[in-house]
Amino acid sequence: MPLRFTTRRSSERRRREADHRFGVRLLGAAVVAALAAVAFGLLVVLVEGRWQPLRRLDASAARRLNETALDHPAWTGTLRLLSDWVWDPVTLRVVVALLTLWLLRRGAWRLAAWSAVTAVAGGLIGVLVKVVVERARPTLEDPVAHAPGFSFPSGHAMTATTSFAILLLVLLPMVPRAWRAGCWCFAVFSVLGVGFTRVALGVHWFSDVVGGWLLGLVVVALTAGAFEAWRADIGRRTTELADGLEPELPGPHPEPSVSSLPTRGRTAPGRGGHRSGGPASGA
Repeated sequence: MPLRFTTRRSSERRRREADHRFGVRLLGAAVVAALAAVAFGLLVVLVEGRWQPLRRLDASAARRLNETALDHPAWTGTLRLLSDWVWDPVTLRVVVALLTLWLLRRGAWRLAAWSAVTAVAGGLIGVLVKVVVERARPTLEDPVAHAPGFSFPSGHAMTATTSFAILLLVLLPMVPRAWRAGCWCFAVFSVLGVGFTRVALGVHWFSDVVGGWLLGLVVVALTAGAFEAWRADIGRRTTELADGLEPELPGPHPEPSVSSLPTRGRTAPGRGGHRSGGPASGA
């Protein structure tokens, strides 16, 4: 009897700790989304209000980088290759689409849905904001590149943010831990690089790129928080950002079957530190 009581108390303590980690994770996602949303909203106000310090910063960055691009045509050609092919939104969306199809084949239906919704929502929201703000692209005396449509926010920057976030959060469980820091560095470098190419080619203002990064971060934070809430509802353990959204992905059953889902008030079976459905749902 004492052993059973001790085991029960230990189980309840682990459950409370798991609920605490889940709450911290969701709160962190909400804070990131809120901060990015506030920063993006402030940036929109400054852009729409034609705030002079921001306009001077944009104009100065566009002029200096345009002069550099004109003086170094080979460097400009490399930037065009990266911007128009390697980091182009179409290329990144195709990669995300292939990843989503692979997830469907593995049976990770909800992770595939998260990937698709994040990518599509990011694209649609970006287009909507462009139409609302209607900011003109930079006009330079001797441009090295041209792009259609409105300028704010940068679609390239936003798509890079959402796409590389999707790739990281999905594939990290498949990557050895020793290589994960390198994956993060590559993703951050790519996102920053996309923004740099757009400003250097003279097709976006610097603030357009920052707006794209912030808006993409808002989308990813909100959808990732929703996915983590689903994991709690089915009794799966909370995860660390470094482990990706679904650490079970490398296993034979990335998602639990219906019969293995916990019922309210009963402890969930098994692997991965499952918890009871009731407390998880109320976290």
